[in-house]
Amino acid sequence: MKTGIQGFRFHRAAAVALTSGAVLATGALTAAPAQAVSTPSIVAKGGYVMNDVSGTSLYMKGADTRRSTGSTTKIMTAKVVLSQPNLNLDAKVTIQKAYSDYVVRNNASQAHLIVGDKVTVRQLLYGLMLPSGCDAAYALADKFGSGTTRDARVKSFIGKMNTAARNLGLQNTHFDSFDGIGQGSNYSTPRDLTKIASSAMKSANFRAIVKTKSYTARTVTKTGSTRTMAPWTNTNTLLSSYSGATGVKTGSGPEAGYCLVFAATRNGRTVIGTILASSSASQRSSDATKLLNYGFAKLG
Repeated sequence: MKTGIQGFRFHRAAAVALTSGAVLATGALTAAPAQAVSTPSIVAKGGYVMNDVSGTSLYMKGADTRRSTGSTTKIMTAKVVLSQPNLNLDAKVTIQKAYSDYVVRNNASQAHLIVGDKVTVRQLLYGLMLPSGCDAAYALADKFGSGTTRDARVKSFIGKMNTAARNLGLQNTHFDSFDGIGQGSNYSTPRDLTKIASSAMKSANFRAIVKTKSYTARTVTKTGSTRTMAPWTNTNTLLSSYSGATGVKTGSGPEAGYCLVFAATRNGRTVIGTILASSSASQRSSDATKLLNYGFAKLG
């Protein structure tokens, strides 16, 4: 009987040892669970991030709350220009005093275009998107709107912006300006702005412009000579601070706060999103960096 008990104990111990060895070999009980990606905290009142390929939402904070958009409005300005039929980017536009007076009157950001200079549409787009020139925005609206007066052409161009928003199926976006200096009815949401930017980024010309850190325009003066403008520097600092950043546009204003529509591509994956109503220029970049990191982590 004693021998039987000892034999039982031996066989039981051997079985336990064998089972333990199998568990260790397979790692079935020792593998740690995958770490969940922590949702970031941002200062901005609104934020949205999506997978640019699938359109899948990756992050939302007040994603559908309407807010003033500041100069992120200019993404739609550029999109409308670049979608014009038979567009000639080398067509020249003469800079009018009205454009200069407008930026002075509104204390607006500008490309410092010189009255009387002939500037190409391509150059105006760089002046629009890099230094956020409201003078360039005015020139483009005047050029690509329809009508016999400047006011009529500007109104027509803004109408094209709203038509483009409707064509994208956006329910929470409306423009009453070509540059974000609104008249009380210029608004969008983080989700809608992200969709506008995603659509705009399908244009190779748009992508080339918004990823450019610095651009020097050479314009034609009244006398026919060439003027080399001071370099325009992109206000989107993520282009220098975030690996893989590809665009797209900053914005700010008393009502809008500090805004940033951003995009980046890593390992063939693109994350695109929007920050609205952050507290400072540096904070909007910090917020966007957190959301980009989170987006890429979610994509795996």
